[in-house]
Amino acid sequence: MSNSATLKMGLLCATMMTGMLAAPAYAQGAPDAAAEDAADDGVIIVSATRRATTIMDTPINISAIGSETLQSERIDDIKDLGAFTPGVTIVDNGPRGAATIVMRGLSADGNSPTGSNYDSAVGTYLGEVPLYLDFKLIDIDRVETLLGPQGTLYGLGTLAGAIRYIPKRPDASGFSADVHGRAYDVAHSSGVGYVGDVAINVPIISDVLAFRTATGYYYDPGFIDYPFIVTEPGVSLPQPGTAANPLGTQAQQDANFSPKKDLNWEKTISTRNQLGLTLPTFKAYLTYAYQQTKTGGDQANTFGVLGEGKYENAGRFGEPSNRKSHLISLEMEAQLGDIMQAVWTSAWTKTKNHTVSDVTDLLLDLDYDYELFPAFAGYTTGDNTRKQFNQEIRLVSTHGGPFSWVLGGFYNNMKYDASGIERLPGFAEFASSPAGSAIYGGYYDGLVRPDGAEYVSFTRSKTDEMAAFGELTFKPTEAWQITAGGRYFKYDTSITGGSDTPLTRAGRRRMPYPSLDIDPSRVRSGKASDDGFVWKLNTSYNFTSDLMAYVTYSKGYRIGGVNRVVPCILPINPNEQNLCALPDELAYGPDKVRNLELGVRATLFGGRLNTSISAFKVWWDGIQLSSSTTYGNIGIIANGGKAESKGIDFSFNARITPEFTLRGNYSYLDAKLTEDVPGLLSPKTGSGDVFAGDRLPGSTKNSGALAATYTMPVGENDLALNWTATYTGGILTSPGARGGGERLPSFVMHRASVTYRTSGWELSVFANNIFDKYAITGVSQDLTRYDQVNDGVIGRYYARGVAQPRTMGLEGRVKF
Repeated sequence: MSNSATLKMGLLCATMMTGMLAAPAYAQGAPDAAAEDAADDGVIIVSATRRATTIMDTPINISAIGSETLQSERIDDIKDLGAFTPGVTIVDNGPRGAATIVMRGLSADGNSPTGSNYDSAVGTYLGEVPLYLDFKLIDIDRVETLLGPQGTLYGLGTLAGAIRYIPKRPDASGFSADVHGRAYDVAHSSGVGYVGDVAINVPIISDVLAFRTATGYYYDPGFIDYPFIVTEPGVSLPQPGTAANPLGTQAQQDANFSPKKDLNWEKTISTRNQLGLTLPTFKAYLTYAYQQTKTGGDQANTFGVLGEGKYENAGRFGEPSNRKSHLISLEMEAQLGDIMQAVWTSAWTKTKNHTVSDVTDLLLDLDYDYELFPAFAGYTTGDNTRKQFNQEIRLVSTHGGPFSWVLGGFYNNMKYDASGIERLPGFAEFASSPAGSAIYGGYYDGLVRPDGAEYVSFTRSKTDEMAAFGELTFKPTEAWQITAGGRYFKYDTSITGGSDTPLTRAGRRRMPYPSLDIDPSRVRSGKASDDGFVWKLNTSYNFTSDLMAYVTYSKGYRIGGVNRVVPCILPINPNEQNLCALPDELAYGPDKVRNLELGVRATLFGGRLNTSISAFKVWWDGIQLSSSTTYGNIGIIANGGKAESKGIDFSFNARITPEFTLRGNYSYLDAKLTEDVPGLLSPKTGSGDVFAGDRLPGSTKNSGALAATYTMPVGENDLALNWTATYTGGILTSPGARGGGERLPSFVMHRASVTYRTSGWELSVFANNIFDKYAITGVSQDLTRYDQVNDGVIGRYYARGVAQPRTMGLEGRVKF
């Protein structure tokens, strides 16, 4: 057995043999008060059930990461959470997009190198606010992850589960500040990264009103080089050599290329500001948050198609992205006598994203003979804006007795606008020249398009969702509880989109230069709607105060919608560029799951070992699968087939000695189709069918983590030594790895730190990915697109996302 295989086997065996996290006893009361009472004992209090409980006392599958672990493991955002949360696959896709979250294998997508900026299968909350943004985890008290449908407790549908970021709240009792800085070196990079953030709490009226701000700046130097960026688009040659030597001599490369190093750098500024009012029976939090993330390129290579290395991308253009996010919310909590607590949340979010992408290979695939222009290279500028307004109201009983209940209502309005322009620099000038006229038979004669616009499109969609939800709990005895819940949902969604081709003869008439306005005759619309009901049953029994078992059967759903692709103009004109959706490709329906789970939590050896294990099975129907349009091969969502997912989640936290702690988790997951889905994929060669028994893409079969911490006294202070190893199993990029899909190799990552702590400050030396593991995290396109040659032009369509190489640095924190 190889050293790598031995290491993986040892890690998995260790996690399986040692145990899991902590478990439940059902407590009512105000979450904040309970959290304060438990803080001195080092116990993480969670509020996932809408009541304050310890993990040991929460009869659902939940894990929680406290602020100390978030800081010590340098978990800056959601991309770092997956390694510490059983049952969840979250892969580092770099800064160009938010991470893709897969819970319990409920994904039919591969892992894209650019990630996903929106996921309707997982409900994400910041405090009580439904969150559609990937904010940095600054000044966060804890992160709670709930596996399985949670729609009877939360406004969001939560097909697969929910993640809750619980922020530290304004404290009117006194001033405090936390200042943090980090500097680090990244292997295969020429720069130095740094992070600086500060959290300040300022009382305004003692014990009544306070302001809290948390602001940080993140700079990562990047490590992906772009060696073949054309110097002058439309003039420089993207492939200046011969068929035998496509890139040509060094002199030809120097004349045509302007290489850029470390182009996947990240610059992020993030701020969250809260004004908090605290009265004996009323609390209110007004929040404004803003985050902007910029990057210069993808965190992906092109797999050596032109001889480039592991950390190089053969893009002809830089591919920058600029994402801005705003959040304004008002949360109010009122205690209504001794009967109930009322919680009302209203929030508005806006995310705007601007990207540039190399689309040369897409345009070559259209077979318009663009490659006959020697300097041909095309790029797309894309802008999309997502605006959401949502409200959630929830009533939670506090009257005591054998019955308790939660009742809520939810409304969400989302508007999405997207526009894109494909540009061919220099093509109009060439095509309308005498040489171009001879090549194209005079088709482009008289063409005037200095802006190079070749394809212009827009889509506008709107979704309205409403839901009513609730749960009723009965405790026949102190040790036994039974909970039943239900949810009714209804949604309406619509889309309007249009496109035009300014370089075609008809397009020139409809959109003469310099116009980029789309004629109403090129605009089409579509819509979809549905409603339904899902429910939940849960029971748990505390055999002792240190041993609890629970069983849950629940149903969940994810709303359907419209694909954000321009509707086709029918009948199809084969002489025009058709990147569009046919009527049956425009909309998709909801998908639903049934989830059965059995879990056990225990505290053993006088509290020195907290452990939890759960076994589950999920039946998934009407799956929202990744497909593609007939015209243009554009990625869309389609409903098809059934699947099931079953597995085991296991975690533990053990205090071996007063100085030495060990914690870990392990997950096994078997997620596969149970029905054939003909024609789902659109490979360039071969069948596009997928079949029953094909494993679902996007998640691992096996994953785990093991962390050891040893703390020793140094005078009146402490020195903490930490080592963490994480294992991520192989991931398929398409169902059954069909249609040019593949299995991404498994990998093990190691991180370590040495931290010196005093009562007021701490200083750490750390390293992530200690052994500089080259790990593939996702792919764009598929293997049928790799190394393709289109009329002599070598394609660069296929790309592989890669994980951050070894990072070593110094970190400090001061608290006032």
